Amino acid sequence: MAQKVTTAQATPTPIEKIDVFSSKTPGKTVSILNGLVELRYYESLLQDSVMATVMFSDSGNSVPDEKTGDIKSAVEALPIVGSERVEFKMMDNNENKIEYTFRINNVSPLSDDTTKSIVALKLVSEEFEINEETRINKRFDGKPSDAVKEILTNFLKTKKDISDIEDSTECGSIPAQKKPFYALNWLSQRCAPVDKTPGTTAGFFFYETSEGYHFKSIDALLGQEKKKSIIFNETPDNRGQNIPEGYDVKALTYSKDNRVDVQQKLQAGFQATRLITFNPWNCQYQVLNPKAVGEGGTEESLTKAGRELPKMSDEIKSGGDKNIKFSRTTYCILDTGTLPAGSTEQQIEKSKDENFKPALVKNQAIMRYNQLYASKVEVTIAGDFSLHAGDAVYFDAPSTQKETKNDDVDRQIGGLYIISSLCHLVNAQGTYTKLNLVRDSFGRTGKEPQTGKPATETSVPGTQPLYQRTVSTASYDTTTTF
Repeated sequence: MAQKVTTAQATPTPIEKIDVFSSKTPGKTVSILNGLVELRYYESLLQDSVMATVMFSDSGNSVPDEKTGDIKSAVEALPIVGSERVEFKMMDNNENKIEYTFRINNVSPLSDDTTKSIVALKLVSEEFEINEETRINKRFDGKPSDAVKEILTNFLKTKKDISDIEDSTECGSIPAQKKPFYALNWLSQRCAPVDKTPGTTAGFFFYETSEGYHFKSIDALLGQEKKKSIIFNETPDNRGQNIPEGYDVKALTYSKDNRVDVQQKLQAGFQATRLITFNPWNCQYQVLNPKAVGEGGTEESLTKAGRELPKMSDEIKSGGDKNIKFSRTTYCILDTGTLPAGSTEQQIEKSKDENFKPALVKNQAIMRYNQLYASKVEVTIAGDFSLHAGDAVYFDAPSTQKETKNDDVDRQIGGLYIISSLCHLVNAQGTYTKLNLVRDSFGRTGKEPQTGKPATETSVPGTQPLYQRTVSTASYDTTTTF
């Protein structure tokens, strides 16, 4: 049975369990729940592992030492030295649960006195540690999605759900003694959705949530149904009230990222990228201009969240002539001549074949990754553990124009978004969820939350006013910002 860490300042939380298991003494367990000061739980499209940080008050007279009988702190009694297993469980007000098993990756004392100290634990997945001591030593043929399943199962030894692995176009690959997580992200950049014409779109994400591992294309993320409809209509007059019909969640705070850095966009290859390839089989190189790279791709072939993709001026894009100007050059050694699977005769026969066609994937993926983060919004809501990184949500906010009707919404900001990352915060003040929302385009599309009718540039969802009065960015409540 878990031993309770007792402190004079226990904090009621929706967390049911935080048990730390000793690596030194099998069966020895300490609960740090009663000493909890703050917990932050993280998921992200750009993270290979679910992560968390726990700050707790470690009283010096809470845990008896089994050998000496002395009363010690939890850090001393276990002792906590790193890599300990942590079993974690919490529930929000709608009975959505998160259950997860972590490993302690970092221990940091934040304050210390004669009676207690504040200790911060950085927690990672069990696979995170396995990844650091594992290397991929085989060749993969066929669909990269099949290779993803094999790496997760045979190399990372995961027992988590891997059912959300999207099929991808075929290509051979040799990770060449790379760590599993490196190989999985490397594969994600070489993939295109299997139901798309080669050269029209590319780019996958590999990431983890509390529900398991995911390997999904950008098009699949943008094409999914919304999980929640969120609205921000907070004013000093209606704080905590007035959730219009058709919306599920009321945002406590929201901010939009209006920063534009043209130089950064150009350097990243946002508009166009040139690709130079080298063929080790015949020692020849080829320069592929932007038109030759994924020339089958059009705006209509992409799955978009909004109406219009961001575009730069024609002068920047074309330099005043008919040839597309590129702002970034990438290089690639063609995967030709590496021995394929099969008998010696089959290997010789296939040795001149390309295992991977970068002209159809590589630069298209670069552009899609950059496009996905074209529009960014940050939203804070009451704790909601049903949401995960990669989920689609619908978000509406008021227009910031000075002269607007009561029900006017921001036509450019409102619409479908993807949760790129989230953080669940639990402390003495409450439980909050911060969502970082992104999408590749601007303008509303799809169906309005209230009416179910197709969105238009002029229509406003529903029949009742969404906002009691015009809200400026200066009036946003920032008390829950974290």
